[in-house]
Amino acid sequence: MITQALILAAGRGERLRPLTDHCPKALVEVGGRTLLDWHLLKLAQAGIEQLVINTHHLAAQLHAHVANAANHGMRIRFSDEQPQALETLGGIVHARRLLRDEPFVLVNADVHVACDYRQLVQASLQASGPQALLLLVPNPAHHLRGDFSLHDGLLQTAHAAPTYTYSGLAAMHPALLAGIPDDGQPRPLAPLLQSKAKQQLIAAELLQGGWHDVGTPARLAACREHLRAAC
Repeated sequence: MITQALILAAGRGERLRPLTDHCPKALVEVGGRTLLDWHLLKLAQAGIEQLVINTHHLAAQLHAHVANAANHGMRIRFSDEQPQALETLGGIVHARRLLRDEPFVLVNADVHVACDYRQLVQASLQASGPQALLLLVPNPAHHLRGDFSLHDGLLQTAHAAPTYTYSGLAAMHPALLAGIPDDGQPRPLAPLLQSKAKQQLIAAELLQGGWHDVGTPARLAACREHLRAAC
């Protein structure tokens, strides 16, 4: 069972401006809690004991919020990115120094999910493969082309129907990141996932539960309305 996690919360949230001019996207509220607090609760409920949160934009607000929030028994540390944000892969590599040399759960801060995270903490990962487990969702209206295909439990880069969208939730083995330097250079995650998928080193499953990407004001409003209607 995986007991450590990394939340990616360093992004500027450009598409959520002007809201994110003064509020980190991880502290946007949906359903009576901030996105970050939803993730903290669900990670703790799944058995996570050690957590790292990467920060850049309005990092002080995230530090202060976590200092005053319930940690649910988890040890929480920060991976601050300065002078520039390192993008997804760069941020993961930089944060690895604060995690044990074991598999970890990865969570994008700007999604809200209705499921628990047991799919992730129960992932069986090895250096020889699979080196990661990605949770996929049906393609939302804003991303109908999708990101990947799924075949026999493995992630596929070919866009054979049906395709799916990466949910922003994953589990990763350190071997996935082997040879990538922590040199302060921004790096996107997608090229690495595509390369490893071609080597059949990434497992994938459909996310079991509701999912919302709140990356724009319209999507944020839709998520809030969905949660209100579900109450």
